[in-house]
Amino acid sequence: MRIHYLQHVAFEGLGSMESELLAHGHQLSCTHCFANDAWPAQDGFDALIIMGGPMGVYDEATLPWLVTEKQFIKQTVQAGKKVLGICLGAQLLAEVLGASVFRNSYREIGWWPVTRRTDCAGSALASAFPAEAEVFHWHGDTFNLPEGARLLASSSGCRNQGFVWNERVLALQFHLETTLHDAQTWLAQDSGELDGSRYAQTAAAMLAHPERFAAANELMSALLKRWLA
Repeated sequence: MRIHYLQHVAFEGLGSMESELLAHGHQLSCTHCFANDAWPAQDGFDALIIMGGPMGVYDEATLPWLVTEKQFIKQTVQAGKKVLGICLGAQLLAEVLGASVFRNSYREIGWWPVTRRTDCAGSALASAFPAEAEVFHWHGDTFNLPEGARLLASSSGCRNQGFVWNERVLALQFHLETTLHDAQTWLAQDSGELDGSRYAQTAAAMLAHPERFAAANELMSALLKRWLA
């Protein structure tokens, strides 16, 4: 399958998904939004992944490519393709599907558990997600659910942690693809966001148990397989 992905900053790529997708014979291509890359034609790819980034969906004045990106995502959804959005990608999907995106009550950064919601019962895609999982977070925004979406999971710090829409669009507020190296890079780039608030862990706490990244990456692998099936 030809999988295209949208990258918003140089230091936040596909993470563990890259080797996973290549190992299963998928072809990867990328639009580096921050570098004003050209946008592919809709017939040039089969599925789309939208990555995260430190900006917000509302930063169009300073990042005008967000306007074009939203149009591109909307066209992709309307074309009936599979779409996966992670963190900022999930927020972009929520807005494109008609919901609002806004500041969460707290920044949520580090390892916090999420619980699968009964709202997604019967969803084949959501069934790949466990009843509870410890996942990696790095976000300050959240979103309302688009019409027709089913809530996937919640945490104590943020109710809307993901959704499934029409069994082909999957939005994850949290990060299952982040590797230990990725987390170390993000900490070097954005450590100023660790403000000591209720759901913002210290760098030491985030990196204390490296095996958690491998466990999250395995869950990402399971979700990818189900999403692409």
